Amino acid sequence: MEANETLQGINDFTELLDLGKVFMLISAGIFIWLTNNALRRFAMGLMEKIPSRRFLILQVATLLTFIWYFGGVYWMIVGILQPPEKLMLALTGSAAVATGFALKDVAASIIAGLLLLFDRPFQVGDRVSFGDTYGEIVSIGLRSVRLNTLDDNLVTIPNSRFITEVVSSGNAGALDMMVVCNFHVALDADLEKAQELIHEAIVTSRFVYLKKPVTFSINEVVTAQRLAIQISAKAYVMDVHYEKAFQSDIVIRVTKLFAEHRINRPAQNPI
Repeated sequence: MEANETLQGINDFTELLDLGKVFMLISAGIFIWLTNNALRRFAMGLMEKIPSRRFLILQVATLLTFIWYFGGVYWMIVGILQPPEKLMLALTGSAAVATGFALKDVAASIIAGLLLLFDRPFQVGDRVSFGDTYGEIVSIGLRSVRLNTLDDNLVTIPNSRFITEVVSSGNAGALDMMVVCNFHVALDADLEKAQELIHEAIVTSRFVYLKKPVTFSINEVVTAQRLAIQISAKAYVMDVHYEKAFQSDIVIRVTKLFAEHRINRPAQNPI
């Protein structure tokens, strides 16, 4: 019985490898490839003629290419090879397993997205740091989180990464956010005067949020291979959108005040 089944399987496999079918498969593959290349060239020419719609044209061309390849492979298997029902079921099962492995990362991201919705480590509008990326959360989807960096790049991060890696939120759903500005002065500088001038620049800024306190920390650090005093000013900006404007405003005004009141800066090594 087993020998007959084996012989039948060999016969079915031999029929599938018929020279005529092999030739038709090769011809169909070449036709699909050439047609796809023609579609790509047409899309490229269309993008040159209508540059304002180049992203839409590229997206449509990519979708059509995927459909064309998928339909072509299906036609080659079902229309040309015409495999037996048992073999077709086996191929379908193998394809389902392969699809499952290919989509396991997508499934993990969807589950992670559901966890993010309940755990809420950050919200849309938060300024977050994730690895080397810093920016504002613009959308939280089931598959990914989109983050707009300060240089206006849109970064898409799979949800699954937020479950296993560290992410910090600067404002945690609030409109205001702490901004830290570091200033360096010489060891013999008047620290009380320097702190007073920094405080004046902060509280008179149009971006400051005065309902939360302005705090300072002072440390000795090494900068430019020399010992110096670092004054860290911590204040809150009224809106996270003004984070860099607030920081720039403070630095510009403090630099001017230091020069006017002759607050010594650390000496620089000659280059």
